[in-house]
Amino acid sequence: MAVALRYLWPLLLCSPCLLIQIPKEYEGHHVMEPPVITEQSPRRLVVFPTDDISLKCEASGKPEVQFRWTRDGVHFKPKEELGVTVNQAPHSGSFTITGNNSNFAQSFQGTYRCFASNKLGTAMSHEIQLMAEGTPKWPKETVKPVEVEEGESVILPCHPPPSAEPLRIYWMNSKIMHIKQDERVTMGQNGNLYFANVLTSDNHSDYICHAHFPGTRTIIQKEPIDLRVKATNSMMDRKPRLLFPTNSSSHLVALQGQPLVLECIAEGFPTPTIKWLRLNGPMPADRVTYQNHNKTLQLLNVGEEDDGEYRCLAENSLGTDRHAYHVTVEAAPHWLRKPQSRLYGPGETARLDCQVQGRPRPEVTWRVNGIPVEELAKDQKYRIQHGALVLSNVQPSDTMVTQCEARNRHGLLLANAYIYVVELPAKILTPDNETYMAVQGSTAYLLCKAFGAPVPSIQWLDKEGKTVLQDERFFPYTNGTLGIRDLQANDTGHYFCQAANDQNNVTIVANLQVKDATQIIQGPRSLIEKKGSRVTFTCQASFDPSLQHSITWHGDGRNLQELGDSDKYFIEDGHLVIHSLDYSDQGNYSCVASTQLDMVESRAELLVVGSPGPVPQLELSDRHLLKQSQVHLSWSPADDHNAPIEKYDIEFEDKEMAPEKWYSLGKVPGNQTSTTLKLSPYVHYTFRVTAINKYGPGEPSPASETVVTPEAAPEKNPVDVKGEGNETNNMVITWKPLRWMDWNAPQVQYRVQWRPQGALGAWQEQIVSDPFLVVSNTSTFVPYEIKVQAVNSQGKGPEPQITIGYSGEDYPQASPEIEGIKILNSSTVLVKWWPVDPAQVKGHLRGYNVRVQGVGAGGISRVTYWWEGSQRKHSKRHVHKGHVVVPANTTSAVLGGLRPYSSYHVEVQAFNGRGLGPASEMAFITPEGVPGHPAALHLECQSDTSLLLHWQPPLSHNGVLTGYVLSYHPLDDGGKEQLSFDLPDPELRTHNLTNLSPHLRYRFQLQATTKEGPGEAIVREGGTMALSGTPDFGNISAMAGENYSVVSWVPKEGQCNFGFQIWFKALGDEKMGATLPPQYVSYNQSSYTQWDLQPDTDYEIHLLKERVLLHQMAVKTNGTGRVRLPPAGFATEGWFIGFVSAIILLLLFLLILCFIKRSKGGKYSVKDKEDTQVDSEARPMKDETFGEYSDNEEKAFGSSQPSLNGDIKPLGSDDSLADYGGSVDVQFNEDGSFIGQYSGKKEKEAAGGNDSSGAASPINPAGTLE
Repeated sequence: MAVALRYLWPLLLCSPCLLIQIPKEYEGHHVMEPPVITEQSPRRLVVFPTDDISLKCEASGKPEVQFRWTRDGVHFKPKEELGVTVNQAPHSGSFTITGNNSNFAQSFQGTYRCFASNKLGTAMSHEIQLMAEGTPKWPKETVKPVEVEEGESVILPCHPPPSAEPLRIYWMNSKIMHIKQDERVTMGQNGNLYFANVLTSDNHSDYICHAHFPGTRTIIQKEPIDLRVKATNSMMDRKPRLLFPTNSSSHLVALQGQPLVLECIAEGFPTPTIKWLRLNGPMPADRVTYQNHNKTLQLLNVGEEDDGEYRCLAENSLGTDRHAYHVTVEAAPHWLRKPQSRLYGPGETARLDCQVQGRPRPEVTWRVNGIPVEELAKDQKYRIQHGALVLSNVQPSDTMVTQCEARNRHGLLLANAYIYVVELPAKILTPDNETYMAVQGSTAYLLCKAFGAPVPSIQWLDKEGKTVLQDERFFPYTNGTLGIRDLQANDTGHYFCQAANDQNNVTIVANLQVKDATQIIQGPRSLIEKKGSRVTFTCQASFDPSLQHSITWHGDGRNLQELGDSDKYFIEDGHLVIHSLDYSDQGNYSCVASTQLDMVESRAELLVVGSPGPVPQLELSDRHLLKQSQVHLSWSPADDHNAPIEKYDIEFEDKEMAPEKWYSLGKVPGNQTSTTLKLSPYVHYTFRVTAINKYGPGEPSPASETVVTPEAAPEKNPVDVKGEGNETNNMVITWKPLRWMDWNAPQVQYRVQWRPQGALGAWQEQIVSDPFLVVSNTSTFVPYEIKVQAVNSQGKGPEPQITIGYSGEDYPQASPEIEGIKILNSSTVLVKWWPVDPAQVKGHLRGYNVRVQGVGAGGISRVTYWWEGSQRKHSKRHVHKGHVVVPANTTSAVLGGLRPYSSYHVEVQAFNGRGLGPASEMAFITPEGVPGHPAALHLECQSDTSLLLHWQPPLSHNGVLTGYVLSYHPLDDGGKEQLSFDLPDPELRTHNLTNLSPHLRYRFQLQATTKEGPGEAIVREGGTMALSGTPDFGNISAMAGENYSVVSWVPKEGQCNFGFQIWFKALGDEKMGATLPPQYVSYNQSSYTQWDLQPDTDYEIHLLKERVLLHQMAVKTNGTGRVRLPPAGFATEGWFIGFVSAIILLLLFLLILCFIKRSKGGKYSVKDKEDTQVDSEARPMKDETFGEYSDNEEKAFGSSQPSLNGDIKPLGSDDSLADYGGSVDVQFNEDGSFIGQYSGKKEKEAAGGNDSSGAASPINPAGTLE
């Protein structure tokens, strides 16, 4: 299709061009051509002496053209003229006149016209006016001196010789220096030098007018003019008078398209100035210029709209003078429709249009072959209608060259146009058997350019000879092209173009191939992405497989592949990835899928959004409002970056008080760009504004200029005024100091007043600069009224509010009485106590606790409790402490997470802001609970139907063990119920299960029991030997050293554990050593090491189970030879080994007795120890300590604040549950009280798991916790 269009569009746009001349492709026919003028001299030809005179006239045509000339309408023969040389070149009638001088050239002056003729007609050139100009000379004249009185006007004439070409005039002196021109002295368009008024400085005798003739390249000068100025002492002022033009009005004709020059030169004293007015409307500012000190108006490219009156006004202080130019715009003739040469066939109608326009209206005349139609016979076939020449039913004999000539007083137009009637056979100029390709749905153009005379008719036929125009999708053009719209695949085929006229007919074939149209299956989608992110556009297209194709990406019309910015754009496999989006990346992106036949495009718009741009400019106004601490701030809107601005944040900086720190003054809506700000006194304000949209704040604006508000008295007083004592006899008054921006002056101080609450006497006061004041020598815990007021150099702040404070507290004097302890279950108790007498608190009651920390409204209590040990026999006593915190108005606490069957000790203390009071205490014992899960459970295969179970007792007995409960059931047989039975012996550690199915897996569950019931279960799964199959020693290997060997294997997953024997048997010389006895090994232990082997000896290794060989392998030890073992001594005798073993056991027993003795001697009473110490970490406790818990009480009370008494050792550092893995969690009960929950780490097994589990008394602890 692209090929077709390349040939088609010139034909569609210029179909008449086929008729202007016979195509070059039309070969084999000798066609004549009418004469056509191809080159001619200009209409006006000015020649100067010594110049050669050349008149050109060249024309084309067949047969060869003959030339003739006329001069002033009379036949002129150049060949017969003396000094004339005729150009002998083909197609040329030009001639040259040589030997030119002034007299010789003037003899050839006149109006020339050239005629070019052959048998088809005559063409005619336009009129050529030849003008000969001699050497310019200034006429002889006597120049008299010009005498004038100072102040009068004068005109120095120039009057250069006339010339056909424009002159250039210069006024100079005898030193060839230009006469200076200005508003007073100026040269007119006519060359005269005008003086509006003369001065004595104008007195010179050498005013010389020079005339430059560009044609002859000559400059001639006039005789010098002597200007004599008579000085006078009484120069008279006079009003302006125009020196040029001299009358009040004049009429001018301006030619359309040419410049218009108007001039006004005035005299007067003082020197007048010139102004120009147009009465018909404004001056066209784009085309008008003022020159020569405003004396000359030049209007370029004059049009009809410039008709009208132009007025110049000369004025000075005494009056005015004026001149009116009445301008009429006229135009030389110009073409509206120019006649065109055309070819015609016999019988056609020829029409030549000749339409011209001009002012005045041009006169149009017609010629035929150079002869005016008026002089031709009246029986000619032509007729003239509305300026057009019309011939009907033309024949070859009507071939002619016509001339249309239009003239008015401003110019002449001439056009030659021929009517050429020819008879030529039809010929198709388009090559035969051309192949055209186009895609489905498009329009194909099959070319058939034909020529002939008469013009041949064109038909398009299919392969069956039928016209294709029966299908409405097929349509012809007048130039023979066949168009097929909405192409389909079945349009592929051969098409035949037939051209015919009355002389012949010819045919060519055109081949059409219809391809699949390119389609974009998935085009890019419009996206809105944030600045800095990455965006991906996707484009998938389908193409005709026989065509080369490509996918290109364009951004706002630019081909992105050609940019070469690989860091910004990544293009691959139909994807366009744009990295690090910026606002400049937003725009339209398109995917272009193309082949050589078609192109489709899919567009998407990318919007890059983000936080706004900076506010470009701030402006402060209404500064008079600064006295009222106000100012008006306005700003230019920020770029919203495609997300509406929601608000503007206004900030300020005080470079004196807080440089580089910005404070917000408030926010205004995003559609607002100004606001009046309420300011604080005495602040050095520098403002900035930040725009905010949904993506966040943008960059702030540049800082504004600084404004300073005047000083004023404080408008605020300090807040958070408090009175608290840190000693029993003082009160520390504190407050939050005012921010510097609230000082309202360079400095601020505080007026502090206080008096006992209820007293009506005078206030005590003190002015301080720091935000605190210590009042000494107060009584203990006495309420005071307190006021703090800000003051500065301008006055005091508002009247402050009264705050109640208290002098220092003392330690509480009474201990809470414990009402009782209620056992809720084996791990939870409820502790209750009576509230302490408020009079004994000596301060604000904060709560109850062993140790007190923090101060807070409402008060806090703490209950501290600890675990003194399990009740199992032989247990060591370990103290496990923890605490809970309850509000001061609460008199109970629930303690959870306790160990069952254990002794506990509870203390309750009241505390205030000073510290802890004396403690009340009580002991209790938790009842038995269910035990923990057994520590271990192992399965060992005995046979195909039996398993041996091994276990270890639980780490946490939580009472007296009464036995175990064993339950099991098959995993693969859901129909069988779970079997369960009791094992009443608490000392039992193994149990053999028989009659098991050899093909089922079982789940075994073992629980220890106390009198409270069974505890948590331990679960194992497994089966018998038969289920595991033949024992598998996968990856078994053996390695050896000099006297040992290691056998290792990988137990099979799912294989039950079993015991077997490993037997190392030496090979070779039996005398060197006896075979080692077999050793019992467990399958799950994965490896076995055999020592006491002989070096450099081969051994057979047998793995046996019940005398059945499971596996056999060999190994050889390292070394250079066997080592003969010495005879056995007494050290290998059995009695000696037994004796040494007995001694070791005796020593071990004695060490155990010493350890137990020492442990018993180290017992002490926790209460006795702690009563001897003062709580060194009692501190006021804040409300935020509610619910606080610490495993280590040093962490709760000592780590965050220093002790009040550095000589007292902290309590609780030796007896903490944290040392034994305990922890406490604090929870709220339903009634709002606090619950302390214990959770401990795993206790190690007591006494190796074989200790007695018999009855034990709570008074005689029975267990040991490691």
